Amino acid sequence: MKFLFENQSFSFETLRTAGFASYGGADLGEILVTARAIPDGDETAWHTEWTRTAERVARIAVQSLEMGHTASAREAFLRACNYYRTAERYLREDPAKDPEVDYLSSRSRETFASAAALMGTAVEPVAIPYEGTTLSGYFFGADSSNGPRPTVVYSGGFDSTLEESYFAIGAAAMRRGYNVLAFDGPGQGAALRDQALHFRHDWEEVLRPVIDVAQALPEVAPDRIALVGCGLGGYFAARAAAFEHRIAALVLHDGVFDYHDVNLRVLPRALADWVVEGRDDVALPMVELLMSHDTGLRQALRNGRWAFGASSFTDYIRRTRQYSVEGIAESIGCRTLILDAENDRVFRGEAQRVAAGLTCPKKVVTLTEAEGAGEPTHAGAMARSHQVTFDWLDETMRERSPAGFRVEMRALNGALMLTT
Repeated sequence: MKFLFENQSFSFETLRTAGFASYGGADLGEILVTARAIPDGDETAWHTEWTRTAERVARIAVQSLEMGHTASAREAFLRACNYYRTAERYLREDPAKDPEVDYLSSRSRETFASAAALMGTAVEPVAIPYEGTTLSGYFFGADSSNGPRPTVVYSGGFDSTLEESYFAIGAAAMRRGYNVLAFDGPGQGAALRDQALHFRHDWEEVLRPVIDVAQALPEVAPDRIALVGCGLGGYFAARAAAFEHRIAALVLHDGVFDYHDVNLRVLPRALADWVVEGRDDVALPMVELLMSHDTGLRQALRNGRWAFGASSFTDYIRRTRQYSVEGIAESIGCRTLILDAENDRVFRGEAQRVAAGLTCPKKVVTLTEAEGAGEPTHAGAMARSHQVTFDWLDETMRERSPAGFRVEMRALNGALMLTT
């Protein structure tokens, strides 16, 4: 499905950015006018135009705040946050040393923090202890008048940022009476950019302190914690759930069984064999040739090299060998929902492989192009994917609660809330 660009990567990333409009992360007119100024496939123009839009909207936020218009300021800060993230997307030639990456990612965090300070609900930064340092997190609190609530712990994916989690799940969860604890794990957001922490396959070591923090919060019902993983987070969440048994429900958005296989499948067979065999003298020139003609592959390999702490593109692919739930998935004991995207050619078949490896109660839902939800991670179809996710969670948490989980729809400031 093409959206404003013929270039497949540009189309998807624009759809991803526009899709957050459901929760105040974009305005359609701003998307259209920005995309119109970007020649198809021109990464320099992408950076320039999205930065220009982000800066303009951030100025609107500041001006509104100075005039005392807090709602307008909050809305503009949220959009600017998303646009700054989008502007940084293709700056991956040497991101660890690129001052523009540091600037744009810092501005995305700053504008979100400004928006959070103006929200009526509790949106609070959280520091999560992790191996001698801390991971940045946010606690998105629903209406707490009824005591501890079911809570989603959200694990992002390959290029996720903590601030993006508000649009990806935080706002939708709060509307339904769920809390959310989201975080930047190693390889993501500030953990990568500011702390140089890289991805690790044993995500249970990352998740364990997050669950510790969640269970210590008085707003959280400790026996009703759901883990949701998005994108590559579908692997991270599944891996962690196999070892962390304080989770009441698991949502894989979408399922990822073997990330190493995924990486090899996008390469020609002979090239994949060379990569596995370590024949970089012939593999690297071929990889770089393919990258020169494929925007999405170029961005993915560059980001992977950075986020995995790899020395080369081929080293990155080899480092993904341990990123599989083969022989592990059967240890997942909680109820599991696995989403799948009809048009996701990269992860095709992965949801079914995960389902086949599970012995716990499970459900697979494939979202389709016909309903506008067939793109990877269901970009552009936030309402539909959230409807499937939270309807399933409502049923699962109801059965989980010894006292019963009663869903009562009542109007609260125009939103539907869920009561226990």
